[in-house]
Amino acid sequence: MIKYISIAVLVLLVSGSWFKFYQSGSKMRELSEKITYIEEYGEEDDKLPDLRTEFRGLEGERVFNGILLAFLTAGLVGIVVVTKVIPMFADKLTHAVYDSGEEVEKDPFHDARVLMAQGEWEGAIESFRIAAESEPYNRMPLVEIAKIQSHHMEDPATAIATLREGIEGQDWEQNDAAFLMFRLAELYDQDMDDRNIAGSVLEQIMEQFPETRHSANARTKLHEWGMG
Repeated sequence: MIKYISIAVLVLLVSGSWFKFYQSGSKMRELSEKITYIEEYGEEDDKLPDLRTEFRGLEGERVFNGILLAFLTAGLVGIVVVTKVIPMFADKLTHAVYDSGEEVEKDPFHDARVLMAQGEWEGAIESFRIAAESEPYNRMPLVEIAKIQSHHMEDPATAIATLREGIEGQDWEQNDAAFLMFRLAELYDQDMDDRNIAGSVLEQIMEQFPETRHSANARTKLHEWGMG
């Protein structure tokens, strides 16, 4: 949404600058013709100084508008290139490199990744959730959603709720469950500055997966925190 508002504002500014640039040019031509007429026919010579001063003022204004127009146009083109042209080109290049004459299986998370590249965080989250329905035991969508919420949207509390809901609502394989719980502990420790709850999550890993590398890793982390 912010991206489209920025583009709309720039379009308005560029349009306004073009209008002023054109308007000052038209007025300068009128003044130039009037000055030339007075100089040739000698009529109303007393108006020449004021007309020349006005002409120079318009000339300076037109130069300023031209510089402003160049900067605004460059900014508008830059935003369009970064948000539209580059992702589109990257998508076409990917297809050109990897596609063959045979039908290629569609990546269920392709649309979500494109939206992430464009900074469309809400759209990317929704796309990951839809794609996850076809791969319910794939932890990647859940991890990516939590990452978007915590890092890009600066909402770690919602990211924690997302992970907790995902962990409790699915019968995960051991490696996936442990990975998600470690990520949950990391959010509590680094984003919420609550090492006590983070430690309790690590203790839960030790209880849930005893005599495993996950339990050993959790124990090591607790010792690093002085909570062993």
